[in-house]
Amino acid sequence: MFALEIEDLTKVYPSGIQALKGISLRVPEGDFFALLGPNGAGKSTCIGVISSLIIKTSGCISISGLDIDAEPHLSRAGLGVVAQEFNLNMFETAYDVVFRQGGYHGLSRRQSRINTERYLRALQLWDRRDLKVRELSGGMKRRLMVAKAMVNDGSVLILDEPTAGVDVETRHATWDFLRELNGEGKTIILTTHYLEEAEQLCRDVAIINNGELIANTSVSDLLHQLEVETFIFDLAAPLEGELRLGGLEWRRREGSEVEVDLPQGETLNRVFAEFSRCGIEVISMRTRASRLEEAFVSSLGEYQQ
Repeated sequence: MFALEIEDLTKVYPSGIQALKGISLRVPEGDFFALLGPNGAGKSTCIGVISSLIIKTSGCISISGLDIDAEPHLSRAGLGVVAQEFNLNMFETAYDVVFRQGGYHGLSRRQSRINTERYLRALQLWDRRDLKVRELSGGMKRRLMVAKAMVNDGSVLILDEPTAGVDVETRHATWDFLRELNGEGKTIILTTHYLEEAEQLCRDVAIINNGELIANTSVSDLLHQLEVETFIFDLAAPLEGELRLGGLEWRRREGSEVEVDLPQGETLNRVFAEFSRCGIEVISMRTRASRLEEAFVSSLGEYQQ
């Protein structure tokens, strides 16, 4: 069974703007799925339709095998959604925000208390539970929205930019929490502008641009499409003179750094062998950018041609 099935989904706003143009995709149960695209591509509109905040123009959507039109309440009973914008009561405490949401989902008071504590602790908010939402930082509010979305302990979680505005430490803690949820069998679908986030977390990816689906594949297959990957090498001493790397293209950077383009099929062993042959010591190495980011830009470029 699929956690989410979308068939020929379209959305035309009263202004005449067509935000979605026949989107079709399937997300298997237990998947960690990324929905990527530039600003205005239609990602948030798609999530809005799935969560009933936006009325679709045409098409079919099923959640865990249940059609959202035929069974609107039952189909969304196991769905949690973290919106891009804050949708919290700023005068409630963090605890009450999550606890009350459990009641809206029909949980008993006891179960709502258990789930509220579990998710506030998991998201490092338990010690702030008695603070009013307006007293929390932006990152804490973002995590509170995740706890609110998960209090029903649903099987499908959709997150629209879940780590926007949070610091690096909190972002990585949120990643660990999401991996734990996915490991429990929950299906997680996220949109993100941090392409490193999708590369680190997700197994499958779809790319939307201008309301159309332009790619739907695994992250590994998308990365495999890259023809060249660029690596940055920090050398023990600034490079003097020219460098011959057996035909590989390279460029100087600031200080003692150089960047080298490695074509698909080549291995890093060749680069290190060439440095060794030239008597050059390498201190560290890193990629220039997220590989998924390069693949994402490449996909958009092919679509626009």
